[in-house]
Amino acid sequence: MSFRGPQALRDNPVNEGEEEESRMTVSVFVGTSVDGFIARPNGALDFLPPGGGEPHGYNEFIATVDAIVIGRKTFGTVLAMADWPYGDKRVVVLSSRPLDLSGAGGVVEQMAGPPAEIVAQLAASGAHHLYVDGGITIQGFLRAGLIQRLVITRVPVLIGDGVPLFGTLAGDIRLRHLATRHYPSGLVQSEYQVSAS
Repeated sequence: MSFRGPQALRDNPVNEGEEEESRMTVSVFVGTSVDGFIARPNGALDFLPPGGGEPHGYNEFIATVDAIVIGRKTFGTVLAMADWPYGDKRVVVLSSRPLDLSGAGGVVEQMAGPPAEIVAQLAASGAHHLYVDGGITIQGFLRAGLIQRLVITRVPVLIGDGVPLFGTLAGDIRLRHLATRHYPSGLVQSEYQVSAS
């Protein structure tokens, strides 16, 4: 799937659904261990700094997001947290199986389907910036060519095993480095733009 700029839309008209989708930005903002894991094998996040650690741009990022897209396992993890981490943001849980959404502390809905279909549905509902979170979900959206921005914050710890941020790919995904920032606690954050293929 390609995302078209305003000039391309004027020169090559598309149907309304495609035009809406073309204005969608899909981002990842994630913390990993230095060895690339986003959670322990059992899903635990205890190696991440408590409360997210020092300010590192998350609050500014989340303020720009219209909807958060997570998988069933990530939903289970956040349900177990003391506080609902997404505030009043719209959260979409991807699962083909029925889910009990009653324990969520915010606006939560369920969807199923391939990543491109999910993006199209959310664009049609007025969303312009999606935050994709959770290993399998991030991997699926990357493989589908739907992610434009990656912000990866590495925590200074090696955990040796766990849920990897990235999985197998059919081919290379080229990234353009935008910035790297470091913080007093040892967090190192790199931001990339996913190059159009």
